[in-house]
Amino acid sequence: MSTDQFLNLAYLSTGNSQQQAAYSLLLKYDLFGPLQLFDPVLVGTIPINIDIETSDLDIVCCFSNKVDFKSVVALAFSDFENFGLTDTIINQQETIIANFAVDGWPVEVFGQYIPTLQQNAYRHMIVEYLLLEHYGESFRQKVIELKKQGYKTEPAFAHLLHLSGDPYQALLDPELIDRLNIK
Repeated sequence: MSTDQFLNLAYLSTGNSQQQAAYSLLLKYDLFGPLQLFDPVLVGTIPINIDIETSDLDIVCCFSNKVDFKSVVALAFSDFENFGLTDTIINQQETIIANFAVDGWPVEVFGQYIPTLQQNAYRHMIVEYLLLEHYGESFRQKVIELKKQGYKTEPAFAHLLHLSGDPYQALLDPELIDRLNIK
């Protein structure tokens, strides 16, 4: 499979039961509709099949006007359960994060000025996907087991790959894929 599949939600419709449920929820509530101007992409563990019971739907977006983005997000999602909107700085970038729940599913909408395909969450997911494709099912199961033990996703990968330093940065090392001989 190609990493381009992640740019169109349709891949979820033929995935595992959790992916199909996520797809149905995203369509039923049109969660991407209001976000279209912000180049939304679903990222995280559900697209790459390493989610656990507590995993959420992570949607990254790119805004050119923070105020407009906040307004659209608030208007579209503020009626959902547990809605909250945070204005913060992450990795020296202005960031807007909305959290809410839809039919019991936790959802996070994350926006920055950075194009979605250049945001760390998307980049991490792609590297993790390539690693999962390369190392196979037993590796995927080990990642899931570590996540169930309390590891966050990137630290779980770093632990299994014996990567040193900050796991979030280590997975973004441009030489990682070459060093591990992954094509």
